[in-house]
Amino acid sequence: QVQIAESGGGLVQPGGSLTLSCVVSGGIFRFYRMSWYRQAPGKQRELVATVTKDDSTSYTDSVQGRFIVSRDVSKNTMYLLMNNLKSEDTAVYYCNAHLGLTDSWGQGTQVTVSS
Repeated sequence: QVQIAESGGGLVQPGGSLTLSCVVSGGIFRFYRMSWYRQAPGKQRELVATVTKDDSTSYTDSVQGRFIVSRDVSKNTMYLLMNNLKSEDTAVYYCNAHLGLTDSWGQGTQVTVSS
């Protein structure tokens, strides 16, 4: 059974940076399409960034140029480097591992951008 653990969230001032980590266990990490989602209060969960098994990356428009998604296959870990954070980035960030018809989710990590 796949298990996912996110970490790295916290409180940061506008313009600051944070790096989120997502560790995957119980599966073959290199085959997964890995994604970061986020959910702000009162809003639907949205896709933020994806890295495929071929290391192709994609981003939602609102974070393009500010966020960088990457993965380290040797550590079964995906990262999200978030730069120039804005108040609208405040949300719970979730890690998703997708393979075939299966999606696995972590518990989420809170990111709060506030002065």
